[in-house]
Amino acid sequence: ILQKVNQMEWWDSVCVGDPAIDVKTIQPESSKLDDLDGETRQSVEKMMFDQRQKAMGMPTSEEQQKFDAIENFKKAHPEMDFSQAKMM
Repeated sequence: ILQKVNQMEWWDSVCVGDPAIDVKTIQPESSKLDDLDGETRQSVEKMMFDQRQKAMGMPTSEEQQKFDAIENFKKAHPEMDFSQAKMM
């Protein structure tokens, strides 16, 4: 199995010496969320949500979940002073 070192870049070719692949000419098949199984669709929808949130400068679902957990902890422990705490 071939594994890419950098997952964020396309390979120029599959094997050294092969002709370069022009990725601009590749036409991906369009797909709909309805075509995906439940687990995959859920993952894709989460990624899309997080991408929109980041674009708007808002917290991702994971960041919001962490924030909510901290806030719930604060509410559960009113006797503790969090005024000097460094939060993410």
